[in-house]
Amino acid sequence: QVQLVESGGGLVQAGDSLRLSCTASGRTFSRYVMGWFRQAPGKDRERLLSITSGGIRYSASDSVKGRFTISRDNARNTVYLQMSSLKPEDTGVYYCAARPDDDSEYRYWGQGTQVTVSS
Repeated sequence: QVQLVESGGGLVQAGDSLRLSCTASGRTFSRYVMGWFRQAPGKDRERLLSITSGGIRYSASDSVKGRFTISRDNARNTVYLQMSSLKPEDTGVYYCAARPDDDSEYRYWGQGTQVTVSS
């Protein structure tokens, strides 16, 4: 079992940067693939970025390419989402999620953190 807690959301202006953190419980964090997802108002949740246990990054959304970066610190059981050049359309609830290396489904989810970007 893994418990995830996101933090770092808030209200920012267009063009600002923000870093989200997601801290996991448990001693096997390094074995999980971690992902960041976003649910914008009135839209389905979309996967943004993911990072494997070995640090390989994957981008799933063209809308954040070149602006958002995912990283992880296994010693701190934490995954980060660095967001820059934020736009109003980046507004939404951001979730981190975890799945075991050998599983295709994200099994564990955080409660989400709200990011609001004003124009």
